Amino acid sequence: MPSYDQLREVLDPATAVLLTVECQQGVVGPDSALPELAKEARSSGALANVARLVDGAHARGLQVIHAIAERRPDGRGANRNARLFRAAERLPVQQLSGTTAVRVAAPIEVTEEDFVVRRLHGLSPLHGTEVDALLRNLGCRTLVVTGVSANVAIPNAVFDAVNRGYTVVVPTDAIAGVPSEYTPAMIRNTLALVATLTTTAELLAALRVRRG
Repeated sequence: MPSYDQLREVLDPATAVLLTVECQQGVVGPDSALPELAKEARSSGALANVARLVDGAHARGLQVIHAIAERRPDGRGANRNARLFRAAERLPVQQLSGTTAVRVAAPIEVTEEDFVVRRLHGLSPLHGTEVDALLRNLGCRTLVVTGVSANVAIPNAVFDAVNRGYTVVVPTDAIAGVPSEYTPAMIRNTLALVATLTTTAELLAALRVRRG
C-alpha cells in the first residue's frame, strides 16, 4: 500500500476526482436487478465505504462524478452483442431512464456540485461517455475508482482511465463483485498491475492529513 505522502501527492483536490460506478438503486439497492451483487456490496461494506469516500470528497473539495448505466424503455441504442446485455433485458428490474432504478443509491449523498453521467450503451463508464471530457476540463490527473462491479465495470473503468493517461487509485474495500472471493483475486492479479491500491481509511486519512 502507498504511504500517506504518496497518497497526498496524487490526491490534490485540484487534480483528483472521485468516480462512483453504477452505485444506483437498481443495481445495489434493496430492489436490485442483481440481488447477489447488491447483497455483496452491502454486506462487505463496500457501498458504505463509497458513501464515506463521497462524504470525504465533498468535505475536502474533490470533484465527484457518479456514473450510471441505464437504457431507454424501447431499448434503442443499447448493446446486444454480448450475453450480459441480452440477459439484462430479461431481468425483473430494468435500469430504465427516469425511474428510481437509475437514481444514486443510499447511503451515498449527491450534491449540486456532483456530476451524474448516464450512459445508454457499452460496459465502460469512460468509453463513449462524457466522463473523459469532464475529467480533462476539470484538470484531472488522478481518478479514484469505486463501486460495482469488480467483474466488469470496475476493471473497464480502470483500464480505460489508465489508457487515457490518468493515475488510478482504487480503494479495495470500496468495490464489490460476485462471488465474494473473486474481487480480491481480481485486485491482486489484475488491478494491482495498473492502479494504486489503498483502503477507504487510508484514503480518508490522507485527505485529513492534507487538510491540516
